[in-house]
Amino acid sequence: MPVGPPWDQQLPPHERGPLWHRQSWLILTLAMLLAHRCYTLEVSVDKHSQIKARNGTDVYLPCIFATCIGFEDVTFSWQYRTFNESSKPEELYKGFLKNKKSSPKALEIKDRSWKHDRVTLVPSNETKDYNLTLLLKAVEFEDTGRYTCIVSNKKEKGTTSNATIYLTVVDKFEVVDNTLTVIIASAVGGVIGLLILIFIIKKIVCVILKRNNKKKDCLVSSSVNDNTDNASKPEIKAKPKA
Repeated sequence: MPVGPPWDQQLPPHERGPLWHRQSWLILTLAMLLAHRCYTLEVSVDKHSQIKARNGTDVYLPCIFATCIGFEDVTFSWQYRTFNESSKPEELYKGFLKNKKSSPKALEIKDRSWKHDRVTLVPSNETKDYNLTLLLKAVEFEDTGRYTCIVSNKKEKGTTSNATIYLTVVDKFEVVDNTLTVIIASAVGGVIGLLILIFIIKKIVCVILKRNNKKKDCLVSSSVNDNTDNASKPEIKAKPKA
């Protein structure tokens, strides 16, 4: 006898039981979660969201993007803004990437400035994530601000994601003076060491006193026992002389 689907599934949808509906909702929810996870484009700057650079040095601004279904016809850009919220973004670099096997191509930027000549893209295919790191040469104090990496993936229906780096350009790196910290740590360590020494000396003294008390108790007990023995012995009378 052939085995068919459960009796509940052979009925029309409006006549099926609540168990079938619960299973359907569960399957639909799992499918939506998996689809959302696979269609999520993620752009990251790793742990470099805050960067300090010395004036005149070169700085790498890291940016990677990843997606579990792959990418195709990706457009990306780097934008700069000062820390002033009312400032307008300035496009530093704009590029196009066909797929993972191809190399990124720079796209033309209309309003170019002297800053554009100091930026270079440093792509890499060494990891599963695609690298869109930007090299900013000979940074100046005016370069302080926010650098945002923006990526759009056509394969994910034009999904766009971004991540921002906060760059601060300084004249020189401050040397942290740890003298006070060392003094406090030494003082605390000295106090702890002194307390440990006092505790050890106290222990030794207690042990010595305890031993001496035991010896005294033994001597007193022995003396009492001798006196008791002497008192219990009968006196020997002296023999009369002839």
